[in-house]
Amino acid sequence: MTTAPAERKAMPGTEMDSLDALIDRACRSLAMPTIRDRFSEIAEASLRQQASYKTFLLELLEAEVENRDERRRTRLVRDAKFRRPKRIEDFNFSVNPNIPQEVVNTLTEPAWVTAGRPLCLIGDSGTGKTHLLIGIGTAIAEAGLKVRYTTTANLVNELSEAANEKQLTRVYARYDKVDLLCLDEFGYVELDKVGAKLLFQLFTDREERRAIAIATNAPFSEWPKTFTDQRLCRAVVDRMTFNGTIIETGSESYRAQSTQARLLEQRERDTVDDGTQTA
Repeated sequence: MTTAPAERKAMPGTEMDSLDALIDRACRSLAMPTIRDRFSEIAEASLRQQASYKTFLLELLEAEVENRDERRRTRLVRDAKFRRPKRIEDFNFSVNPNIPQEVVNTLTEPAWVTAGRPLCLIGDSGTGKTHLLIGIGTAIAEAGLKVRYTTTANLVNELSEAANEKQLTRVYARYDKVDLLCLDEFGYVELDKVGAKLLFQLFTDREERRAIAIATNAPFSEWPKTFTDQRLCRAVVDRMTFNGTIIETGSESYRAQSTQARLLEQRERDTVDDGTQTA
């Protein structure tokens, strides 16, 4: 029969302090901060519940694993370098019925990322593309995969500078370690031939191996404005649509609607205030 851990109060204070110090030292050496912080609390709870030694040990280890997983999720989200925090849970699907909630919810699961499939979010400014891009990216990072968020202009600048410094292979290799590349503001600026080829090479290197998600205000028919080389443009469209998911967010700006609603509410308040003062 397994018994509960011996009661700490039965031991002299100096001996208990010494044991606590040894446990603290061992936890630091093994990099187990949660056990170091919580072993006294969990030991006392185990005594009250008359838990076995194995149950006590399991609870300690589960607490450490849970905290370690949480720290890793936090680190992966931080390393993604999102422009601002956004979550899919906070997205108001009722405001934009063009966006299929069921499809978006499946994209918060990592299967499409591990399969190396692309995602295109296409729509006008203010329709929720960036929120979706960051929210989906955040969910994927919290699932334990490596994510990187950047804008198209920043990425092309980074690749161009690396090419000038003869560091392009190193930069491509760094992005190759990223499971999901979230590329915002795609198609906002016209790329020169060098920049377009550098970006195309990154797309080609990731094809069917590493996922790319882009947010763009330009439909496919306008992509030649970004990639002035027609053959290059067709190749990029082909890579971003093959086995991919395409979500069109429409043209009605949520921000514009919110601004109009706020102005209308302000006018109504002003009218009420004027009427009160006149009375």
